[in-house]
Formats: sequence, structure tokens, C-alpha cells
Amino acid sequence: MYVDEIREMSTEEILDAVEDLKVEMYTYRVQKETGELQDTTLFRKARRDVARLKTVLRERELAAELLSDEEGS
Repeated sequence: MYVDEIREMSTEEILDAVEDLKVEMYTYRVQKETGELQDTTLFRKARRDVARLKTVLRERELAAELLSDEEGS
């Protein structure tokens, strides 16, 4: 998942994607413990995707705060 793709998503879509990835990460953890997970990099990739999604959410929060501060001044 690329940052440009994430920025095109709505906030609701980003939040849904974060929840979906958390479920996937749980599944990967369980599969790793049971020896079923073949590609161990999937967990790392999912974790990084969550970080990207949360970064874009935080950017939007900061931009909204900045706009509200400018309007109040």
C-alpha cells in the first residue's frame, strides 16, 4: 500500500483498513505459532501498512487543527 493511495482514501476507509490489517496481523501471529505461516514477511508488511495509515490520519488531524487555529486568530 502506497502513501499516495492512502491519501486518496476517506477517513472512514482508512479506519476500516486499520481494523482489517489488525485482524490479519492476529491471523499471521497465530499461523506463525502453529507453523502454518510460510511467508514470515507478511506480518512485517502489515505492521508497516498500519503505520502508514495512522501517519496519514495524524497528518489530517494536524491539518485540521492548523486550520481551526488560523480561523480562530
